[in-house]
Amino acid sequence: MFKVFLPLILVPVIACTAITLTTHRCQRAEITYVSGPEPETLDPALLTGALEGRIVAALFEGLTQYHPKDLSPTPGIAREWRVSEDGLVYTFFLRESCWSNEEPLTAHDFVYSWKRTLLPETAADYAYQLYYIKNARAFNEGKIEDFSQVGVCALDDYTLEVELERPTAFFLDLTSFPTLLPVDRKCIERYGEDWTKPGNMVSNGPFRLVEWRINDKLRMVKNPYYWDADQVRLQSVAALSIESINTGFNLYETGGADYLFGLPLPIVQVLKGRNDFHTDIYLATYFYRFNVTRKPFDDPRVRKAFAMAIDKGEIVNYVTRGGEVPAKTLVPPGMPHYQPPLGVPFDPEEARRLLAEAGYPAGKGFPKVELLFNTSEANKDIAEVVQQMWKKHLGVEVTLVNQEWKVFLSTVKNLDYQIARGNWIGDYVDPNTFLDMFVTEGGNNRTGWSNPRYDHLIEMAASEIVTRKRMDIFQEAEKILVEDELPILPIYYHVSFNIYRPYVKGVYPNILNVHPWKYMWIEREES
Repeated sequence: MFKVFLPLILVPVIACTAITLTTHRCQRAEITYVSGPEPETLDPALLTGALEGRIVAALFEGLTQYHPKDLSPTPGIAREWRVSEDGLVYTFFLRESCWSNEEPLTAHDFVYSWKRTLLPETAADYAYQLYYIKNARAFNEGKIEDFSQVGVCALDDYTLEVELERPTAFFLDLTSFPTLLPVDRKCIERYGEDWTKPGNMVSNGPFRLVEWRINDKLRMVKNPYYWDADQVRLQSVAALSIESINTGFNLYETGGADYLFGLPLPIVQVLKGRNDFHTDIYLATYFYRFNVTRKPFDDPRVRKAFAMAIDKGEIVNYVTRGGEVPAKTLVPPGMPHYQPPLGVPFDPEEARRLLAEAGYPAGKGFPKVELLFNTSEANKDIAEVVQQMWKKHLGVEVTLVNQEWKVFLSTVKNLDYQIARGNWIGDYVDPNTFLDMFVTEGGNNRTGWSNPRYDHLIEMAASEIVTRKRMDIFQEAEKILVEDELPILPIYYHVSFNIYRPYVKGVYPNILNVHPWKYMWIEREES
């Protein structure tokens, strides 16, 4: 979901701060893929990015796992489960499985892991994905300190009981999600922050970590102690940390990688006829965030003016050019049973009127503005076009600022910006996965925006069991978000672009672009 094409270049080998098990240093993995920027973390409780999630999903497994074809929750560490008639109590019956060090994995490990995620001192941005559990939010916010009041407990070593605040239609989807994955207590207590390093990490998924060279590559090999190891056909997977999608594509073209997630946008049209090119609809939205705690973007009129001064059709037709769809809302189209609000149109005249009403006629007196994005050719190209539109239609000068991925994440999280690039990929197929992000002080809100009515609507939707009523509540909430107050500015809806060798098998198209390595294999033609 990044970047742009440059002439063919060789990839420099960057090997600062080497973290590796030397026995695997020089071996070529069975599948090598371009992961994107250097992973921020491999701690399931702390990660927030898709590229980290792809790696962690290979190293760990939750109560359930994604079906490779339709993304439905299928048995993982839980061999089966029972749900009470009122939809509030889930009883998971765990299979006998073990960690990668051969020690047993039990229901107590899930209790520990979820408690760790919810502890305030962990500062997990995604802790709210556990708020559906009884008293989980109160514990995370420090309102209660006794974890026994939270609705998760081990009835015995292989039975986990979870009590919810209210019926949650997508709870089984969440048990596949990285935030709810189990981690090994002994490993964390022994190594502290270094527990995710190779040689230290204990995991329970189909692969285990054996190498991690910063800004170079990460290598995983098949975990022989995984409960379903007989079904894992790949022996090793390598993830290359390459910031530039141009460099990544050139590496793929010269045989240095087998799989690339995302492509340089200007060459998508050229690649469409190739048998290694694959595209599909994608549950993801590209948008800009406003920092509403700083002037002038504390004024909704200013935010709306900036939104109405962008011709999104021009961006997707002449910049991205990959089949993306202009976005007026945050929730992508095609969500079952959901009708989104209209959003705001491209209307430069109304944009100028709103800006004048806010005290900046023709942009006069408007303070200096910076638009922040993480280093990426595509992000830069989009930002340059938007910069020109705001200058043309509003008379506002905007300075572009790019930062390396980890620095960018920290800057946005700390609200040390004015306007910043954003991107959201649905965690499951429901409007809630997009809309609950912007509740007051939500871990992924990162705008400083708060609206009591919006918060109340999201809570109402969580309690509503009638689908039509629930979707109507979401529509009202999203109208506040993208029509009335606009702490965000939707730009376009993504499509997924993957390019991989014809000998890579077991890849099934789906709207989350989730392709577990567990189900892939290599099938080369005999010469």
